[in-house]
Amino acid sequence: DSPRVPSQESPSRPRATMHREQAMDAMEWCALRLSTTRDAGPMEQHTQPWAQPNQAGRVRRQRKCEFSVTDVPLCILMSSPILQLISDGSVVYAEALWDHVTMDDQELGFKAGDVIEVVDATNKEWWWGRIQDSEGWFPASFVRLRVNQDEPMEEYLCPLEEGQNDPSRLGMCLGPSLPCKELMRSNVINEIMSTERDYIKHLKDICEGYIKQCRKRTDMFSEEQLRTIFGNIEEIYRFQRRFLKELEKRFNKEQPHISEVGACFLQHQTEFQIYSEYCNNHPNACAQLSRLMKVNKYVFFFEACRLLQRMIDISLDGFLLTPVQKICKYPLQLAELLKYTNPQHRDYKDVEAALDAMKNVARLINERKRRLENIDKIAQWQSSIEDWEGEDILSRSSELIFSGELTKQSPPQTKSQQRMFFLFDHQMVFCKKDLLRRDILYYKGRVDMDQMEVVDLEDGREKDSNVTVKNGLKLCSRSGDQIHLLCVKKPELKQRWLRAFSDERRQVLTDRETGFSLTEVQKKQAMLNACKSHPIWKPKAVTKPYYDFLVRQKHPSLPTALPQQQVFMLAEPKRKSASTFWHNIGRLTPFKK
Repeated sequence: DSPRVPSQESPSRPRATMHREQAMDAMEWCALRLSTTRDAGPMEQHTQPWAQPNQAGRVRRQRKCEFSVTDVPLCILMSSPILQLISDGSVVYAEALWDHVTMDDQELGFKAGDVIEVVDATNKEWWWGRIQDSEGWFPASFVRLRVNQDEPMEEYLCPLEEGQNDPSRLGMCLGPSLPCKELMRSNVINEIMSTERDYIKHLKDICEGYIKQCRKRTDMFSEEQLRTIFGNIEEIYRFQRRFLKELEKRFNKEQPHISEVGACFLQHQTEFQIYSEYCNNHPNACAQLSRLMKVNKYVFFFEACRLLQRMIDISLDGFLLTPVQKICKYPLQLAELLKYTNPQHRDYKDVEAALDAMKNVARLINERKRRLENIDKIAQWQSSIEDWEGEDILSRSSELIFSGELTKQSPPQTKSQQRMFFLFDHQMVFCKKDLLRRDILYYKGRVDMDQMEVVDLEDGREKDSNVTVKNGLKLCSRSGDQIHLLCVKKPELKQRWLRAFSDERRQVLTDRETGFSLTEVQKKQAMLNACKSHPIWKPKAVTKPYYDFLVRQKHPSLPTALPQQQVFMLAEPKRKSASTFWHNIGRLTPFKK
């Protein structure tokens, strides 16, 4: 007698007939509206009685709904196998992916890893569940269904372990011809194949149902808009079709448990990196789509596209989230497959390696997203430097590796200079502090790290320049025309700088191997944002009226809001720590906010 979420009434007419009628009514109504408003302006300016969607074609308004990160795709849930299991009296279990903390008496709280008995799943967003003596509502997106629903996994495996010496107990754990663990592996393999086929259908629906129709309406969409909204999803669709074909070749329909799919993931591991571009673009897609959905004609157009393609009742932004969720799901599926694969199985080592490979893809996508979020800070830092010369820092670099104060001497000059050094990938910038305002920096030059070799110097007289050094290192150009002697105050700092130079070379090599680079659009947008946040004119006089102004304007302050949560997650994300970028730069300022 648990409380129920109101559900929609079942239509009396056949579903196929309803789809055809809705699609035709929606397209006729959209065509009439668009033809009428093309010369008259936005649709919302019209007030004719026929302009109401409820009177013109029974076009349903889109409901805000996103896909759930579960082991069972939403499209399968829509066909209600879980409801059928519950109605047949079967016990359905789900495993919590995230903590659900709630103060509501009607909601069920749990921690990640808890096993929940699903009592009611008629609502696709909120399910009613039970944990021991507690019952309540919980979000469906916080859990994944167990692969085997006969009983909880812990209880399912216990009889197998306890019955190793008891044939009567062991027989209870066996299927018609397969041991329990092999049966579980068959279920996981079948699930991987099923979800992969469903995913291909989703991608096809997006490409043919939305993109194809949008390209026909050049009066509504530009190519730039479509690129922003859909990203490289067509490229992902082509890759996933190839990937599915490889999986099908390795899939044994008669005996799924002997299928060897691990090698397929290893073969295509580098191609999965195309998801990085899509995940990084996804926030821009949501923003662009949100702006368009404020205009009624786009709302009706997208709804008509969905109905014509006979897609489930989910808004376009929900469909565009599926690639992000899919790349999250691969490590979960492979971990489940490895769990039920015997070490003696021919596929064991490949599945183990595939799991590590997909986790590395996850880290790569997260790292690229983090670096893209940092480029705005780098652009703001450059805009705070006085007398900047030459190309922008983002033209070659995208990561601050390390920064600090060093004593610099560049032969044939014999005079040493105190400078602030900022080591980025590919280059190192050095600046001079203002004599009165030590937090103001003046650009003095840069070093091309691609052409430099770093030499660790022993304390004493340096033979080439005949200069006494302590805690020093030397930067030498490969052509021999540039030499920079750098000294620090403590040996520990010297070692830290040597590690930083090694990290810089390693970062450059990794970027080259993975193909990471900033687009010209990203560079220009970051510099444009930095220019907007800083005034073009910069007062040089450091009088008292200007002091507070400089404190507020010279260096960008930390954002008041929390940074945007990373799109890609393998488990519940930890709270993000403060950015080390501003920590490094902030050490040169005498005050703290």
